[in-house]
Amino acid sequence: MRILIAPDKFKGSLTAAEAAAAIAEGALRVYPDAVANQFPIADGGEGTLEAAVSAGYEERLNAVVGPILAPVGAAWAIRKNSDGGAVAVIETAQASGLAEMEPTPANALRAHSYGCGQLIAAALDDGATEIVLGLG
Repeated sequence: MRILIAPDKFKGSLTAAEAAAAIAEGALRVYPDAVANQFPIADGGEGTLEAAVSAGYEERLNAVVGPILAPVGAAWAIRKNSDGGAVAVIETAQASGLAEMEPTPANALRAHSYGCGQLIAAALDDGATEIVLGLG
């Protein structure tokens, strides 16, 4: 028997990878001869980058302009293809999410996504021919 395990995170308690491991452990207790393939997923928001890295993407880190002009470190990931191209995954919250600013009405009116553009430029500079933007 083959079992595909593809959970999203359990926000506040388990990452998608931790959930997949726990489910696999339980499934293999019941079906010890089974093959349990773990494939953590995400909905495009928090955890998207982690899911990409667990699927074989290489994580990168860039300093970018955050949503209210303060510099932030933003991670993204890339995987080279055999055809010479590459797919980049950018979790936009890394560069312009609420975690990068005080959630006040004034900040909401002046916030921007310039840092996301910087991540897209970095991905293109690194050879990306396709870009997946996680907007969760």
